[in-house]
Amino acid sequence: MEDGTRELLAPLPPSAKLVYYVLEEEGRFDQTGLAEETRLSTRTVRFAVEKLTEAGLVQEGLCPRDARRSVYAVVPESERPTGSDSETEPTQSSEPDREPQTPTAIAED
Repeated sequence: MEDGTRELLAPLPPSAKLVYYVLEEEGRFDQTGLAEETRLSTRTVRFAVEKLTEAGLVQEGLCPRDARRSVYAVVPESERPTGSDSETEPTQSSEPDREPQTPTAIAED
């Protein structure tokens, strides 16, 4: 494991580290598969995956057999955003600036 990955994993909870190691060694899993493989509850797996995704270590994708399910995989280090890039770039909204909308009253009969 590379130093950059170790630094990103260090502040995360043990459950997130376990999920990361399973994904790194075994490949892609859905939430249920991760719960079975790690023996963690699905709620704990969901929390761990959320933390790993926020850290840029794991990415979510669609399950090829069932589009309703998500599968998770490790993001290769070469594809991860660097810490300096995310701090220096301003966040941009994908929507154009709009005037605030005022609520419309609906008359009741």
